[in-house]
Amino acid sequence: MTAPARLSPAVETALERIGAGRPIGRADGVALIEAVPHELPAVLETAAALRDRGKGRTVTYSRKVFLPLTNLCRDDCGYCTFKRDPGQPGARTMELEEVLAVCEAGARLGCKEALLSLGDKPEARFPEHRDWLRHRGYRTTMDYVLAASRAIATDTGLLPHANPGLMSERDLLGLREWNVSMGLMLETASERLGGPGGPHEHAPDKRPARRLRTIEAAGRVGIAFTTGILFGIGETRAERVDSLLAIRELHQRHGHIQEVIVQNFRAKPRIPMSRQPEPSLDELRRTLAVARLLLGPEMNVQAPPNLSPGTYPALIASGLNDWGGVSPLTIDYINPEAPWPHLAALEAATAAAGARLRERLAIYPEYIHRPGFVPGPLRHRVLTSVDAAGLVPDRAAHAAL
Repeated sequence: MTAPARLSPAVETALERIGAGRPIGRADGVALIEAVPHELPAVLETAAALRDRGKGRTVTYSRKVFLPLTNLCRDDCGYCTFKRDPGQPGARTMELEEVLAVCEAGARLGCKEALLSLGDKPEARFPEHRDWLRHRGYRTTMDYVLAASRAIATDTGLLPHANPGLMSERDLLGLREWNVSMGLMLETASERLGGPGGPHEHAPDKRPARRLRTIEAAGRVGIAFTTGILFGIGETRAERVDSLLAIRELHQRHGHIQEVIVQNFRAKPRIPMSRQPEPSLDELRRTLAVARLLLGPEMNVQAPPNLSPGTYPALIASGLNDWGGVSPLTIDYINPEAPWPHLAALEAATAAAGARLRERLAIYPEYIHRPGFVPGPLRHRVLTSVDAAGLVPDRAAHAAL
């Protein structure tokens, strides 16, 4: 019989702290994410066990429509294929009637979530967009996001989840009346990536301090909030740990982070970073595991399934408990080359890992009964859409995607 692989003192100490139910710090996180190959199985097993302790063997997803409200953006990120400038092929802003038509079609296919995604403050850079807004009675893009959220909430059966970039507390207070949850990816806490030659050099809205202010403001006003990291864009492993710790600190302060997405960079032909190597499955698994170990058993940790096809059991074995939004109608406009998995395949792969797939709403069960988190106008719709566990009843989860 082969003897168990010997762990380094740093990895062993970190895993012992986790086993004793104690939080781990930066040095522990760095040791774990830097684990050498023979140590990695112990890290992954500990992450999966921690997930089981907090979440059991249920893996959730949300059935959604993806609404690219506008793909104009004042930022230029090195990895983005979504953004267009006025006059470029594919540049567009959805009319409100089109938004509602997509939502109604999605509702007929069993969707519950309407994800509004868009570029940051395009009116600050493009007079054409200011004109578009003014001709329709809006002063800012955020005013249009609010109007679209209200229309979706009142005129369709879907629950809005707005992801409109940086938001002030005033923006958040307005949007929270018509959105069951909201989101903003931190992406990274590394200021270095905004320096010369970095992916955020020409992206003022990706400065970590500004994004952390929005996430904290959401906590102050009581919004169930989605955030996460984008890795493989030039950060170090230690910087990934720093990003996860920044999210943990805000959640410890306000208790409002409903999920943390661990998103792997994907290279695309027309982006400045088209030659940047994509993270390997090993990198994804160790980053997922460390996210679980740093954030604890109760956090919802997600990885987009369309960005890593064929790896689902391995990702579940790394501590994941959510697949995010999956659509039967709309593509992933951020990663258009990566199709959503068919629900039957996702369910089978989840079962192969010894877990059960369940549908959730855009607001996680933990926040449905927390005072102040579900907007009054949407409370009845939320409560009548879920079972005692706060999830969509099973019969809906098995409908064809």
